[in-house]
Amino acid sequence: MTLYKNTLTGFNTNFFGFATLIIIGQSCLGSIAAMNILTNGTSVLQMMQLAVVVLICMLVNTSILAQMTHKTILNLTISSVFLSVVLIFLNVIIL
Repeated sequence: MTLYKNTLTGFNTNFFGFATLIIIGQSCLGSIAAMNILTNGTSVLQMMQLAVVVLICMLVNTSILAQMTHKTILNLTISSVFLSVVLIFLNVIIL
């Protein structure tokens, strides 16, 4: 829990720099996940995975642009990164 609190404290003090990095980083990671999902075809399962990745990445970008609370933005970013990495792993290794 101290790692999360330290990250949130640093995020609060340097919000504009971190927001720029978050937009660039999670957009690139989301596009990599989308590419790997579409590499396996265009079935219903892949389209549902693609919709989830696009929605969570758009939600993070929207939360930054809408100036939501810093804790909300950080939580959405963590969930976006986790989800993108899991879907990349699933589509590269398992599916």
